[in-house]
Amino acid sequence: MLGCPLAGVLEDEVLDATGVIAATVEKYVGSPEFSNLPRKWKTSMSGCVDHCTEPEIDDVSFVGVVNEAGEAGYDLMVGGGLSTNPMFAQRVGVFVRPDQVTDVWAACTGVFRDYGYRRQRTRARIKFLMADWGPEKFRQVLQDEYLHEALPDGPAPPPAKHDQRDHVGVARQKDGANAVGFALRTGRISGSLLTTIADLADEYGQGRIRTTTQQKLVILDVPDEKVEALVAALAEHDLQVRPSAFRRGTMACTGLEFCKLAIVETKQHAQDLYAELEKRLPDFDVPIGINVNGCPNSCARFQTADIGFKGSMVRDANGEMVEGFQVHLGGHLGVEAAFGRKFRGHKVTKAETADYCERVLRGFLQHRTADESFAAYVSRADEDWLL
Repeated sequence: MLGCPLAGVLEDEVLDATGVIAATVEKYVGSPEFSNLPRKWKTSMSGCVDHCTEPEIDDVSFVGVVNEAGEAGYDLMVGGGLSTNPMFAQRVGVFVRPDQVTDVWAACTGVFRDYGYRRQRTRARIKFLMADWGPEKFRQVLQDEYLHEALPDGPAPPPAKHDQRDHVGVARQKDGANAVGFALRTGRISGSLLTTIADLADEYGQGRIRTTTQQKLVILDVPDEKVEALVAALAEHDLQVRPSAFRRGTMACTGLEFCKLAIVETKQHAQDLYAELEKRLPDFDVPIGINVNGCPNSCARFQTADIGFKGSMVRDANGEMVEGFQVHLGGHLGVEAAFGRKFRGHKVTKAETADYCERVLRGFLQHRTADESFAAYVSRADEDWLL
């Protein structure tokens, strides 16, 4: 059950989903009626204007919207998921009032329980049911068999306000203070450094810290006059409020170090990769997502990254099997969302990833049009520019 880490805090949110998440968790998580669900069931409820919970790839998501009457509520999306059969969630097309969210969530969960492909492990996700049914049939079954009432049509949520959904940087809170978000090292941090961050949160704020879905941290409640001092204090510990594009955009899954499913090491390699790219392309300032994943299961969401690396074993120039990655390029969420392109199973060894990224990114800088994003460039680029 996922919500925006800054729910109830940021001044520009559509609405605060904290209450509807809490009510749903209290009523249904652990409930016997949902004790035998098939496979995963990922939920997000958020009014964040950045869509930081990535509703496009959740099983069921409630996204903050304002209808024609000016009433704040939620758009319902169902059927997202990545892994070996990635699919984007589809809009059901309804407007859900805040007081209806818990019941609608339970109804969607009931549809999954009763109609989901329970006995087929590889298809026991609602994305497969949604792909077979389509949103129209799903809405009909949801209303007729579970809610026993019709939901009104609703508007689609506006595009995410910012290109990056990590809450890095300084953002205004409703109370006039500031939320200060900063980048770790591909999500890795020590216990002693966490203690330091807690001390800084006490000194410059009110002790409140939040984690984001992009492996970042945010210190809340920082007065205007203390923002730059906190930025400097964090930088002393290599915690960057204004990181490079590569530091900000690189994330990695747990990898071989701690995950039994992983094929390759990811965390340290991702840190080495962004550090090398900072040296080679110091002036690169376009938002770029580089997601390093240790296996096909997409915990680091490689299919939706500008440059996604899926861990695999690869033959090097000497014919030896070594750690490497299959490459996915140009994935992105939001408007015209798309999964990354693959090129005849194009793979690189771990030792080649920095050279490959540099080559592709220099090609982007050379061939892009004005204000063109990397994902848009990849969608039209000649294959030779991307290999």
